[in-house]
Amino acid sequence: MNHEDWGEGPWNNEPDHDVWVDPVTDLDCMINRGPSGAWCGYVGVGPDHPWHGAGYNEVGAVDVHGGLTYSAACEEGGEICHVPEPGREHDIWWFGFDCAHFMDLAPGMEADLRELRGRVSMPARVFLEGEGTFGHSTYRNWAFVVGEVESLAMQLKAVQHD
Repeated sequence: MNHEDWGEGPWNNEPDHDVWVDPVTDLDCMINRGPSGAWCGYVGVGPDHPWHGAGYNEVGAVDVHGGLTYSAACEEGGEICHVPEPGREHDIWWFGFDCAHFMDLAPGMEADLRELRGRVSMPARVFLEGEGTFGHSTYRNWAFVVGEVESLAMQLKAVQHD
């Protein structure tokens, strides 16, 4: 992902994608930077999980940043997919969240707004002024998202054992 127009920030020293197996829950985990520059986090469950195949708005309460905003099967060749480690389940259903909500800073979107502000007339520019993409400027960094993914994994694992 090209970060050149985003300016200086922690995103310049972070990867744009990571996949791992959570050692506590043994669930597949993934983080992926979206086109806006904001992180998205995902945890995958296998067919033995009661929520496998369920829509994110059809499941019980989950406490994760901004709430669940995604659920789907692995998109082969897509961004929300992974190559399972040997011996691991291939039929993974991903649950995810994003960090592009009110009070979140999305550096790619901020760069687009800066560029747009420079091209529009004064009355329109007043409308585009403000603090951050969604009203504030808190960047949810890699460490924050990994922590939220691990919390989501714990919650999904708890459902599996209820």
